[in-house]
Amino acid sequence: MKRRVLSVLLCAVFAVSMLPGCGSGSSDTDTTAASDDGASDAGEESDMQYVKDKGSLVVGITNFEPMDYKDENGDWIGFDADMAKAFAESLGVEAEFVEIDWDNKVLELDGKSIDCVWNGMTLTDEVTSAMECTNAYLNNAQVVIVPADVADQYQDTDSLADLSFAVEAGSAGEEQVSALGLDYTPVTSQADALMEVEGGTCDAAVIDSLMASAMVGEGTSYADLTYTIGLNSEEYGVGFRKGSDLAEELNSFFAESYADGSMQKCAETYKVQAALIEQ
Repeated sequence: MKRRVLSVLLCAVFAVSMLPGCGSGSSDTDTTAASDDGASDAGEESDMQYVKDKGSLVVGITNFEPMDYKDENGDWIGFDADMAKAFAESLGVEAEFVEIDWDNKVLELDGKSIDCVWNGMTLTDEVTSAMECTNAYLNNAQVVIVPADVADQYQDTDSLADLSFAVEAGSAGEEQVSALGLDYTPVTSQADALMEVEGGTCDAAVIDSLMASAMVGEGTSYADLTYTIGLNSEEYGVGFRKGSDLAEELNSFFAESYADGSMQKCAETYKVQAALIEQ
């Protein structure tokens, strides 16, 4: 699928009274807050210091190849997983991965069950309003998955009207099928959505194009499935707690990793280099 490099998105960062100050604001108030690593006037520690003190960066993920998935030894790998490990190392801490219910990602984040959401997360308005987000780092799209033997029947949005879809709850895929008024069943993950189509309980699924490239078609786990049309274009970012100084720290890490070529090398390992956004 052709991908067009879009403009880098930067989350709007505002200083809000009674909450920790933002580490990347430009006003005098923001600067004062940032001078204490993002700590608020009430003396709360910065998110970065919180992570360093406990010695771990807890990363909220789902099983999503090629971003976050397990190897034959049960260890988490993938483009996002490897970059998260490298970022954690730069902070002097360990990366820990926790599988979450994607629909509850903001609750998990705010409740400090996790420290960030780093799992091919689309920068929707809902996400950027609820989290402190990084710059975009990968392009993506939502694509329709159907059995390969009927793919020629579903080449435009009008042809989708009578299909039943499986989509990950709280995902950009759910947003797309809902906007089109299509019949759908929310499931726990994109991998589950593929299983619904493979098992015949749903006619189609909508998942991320990067996942489709890795998991659908000849030579994959779902050789009898294929993807047809793209429903949108979007970008991935990483989300932290609102006001977290870790978002700007990760932006700097992305820029350094892109400049020294390590980000490109990691992308090539997982075959997502064509979607990489210059930092």
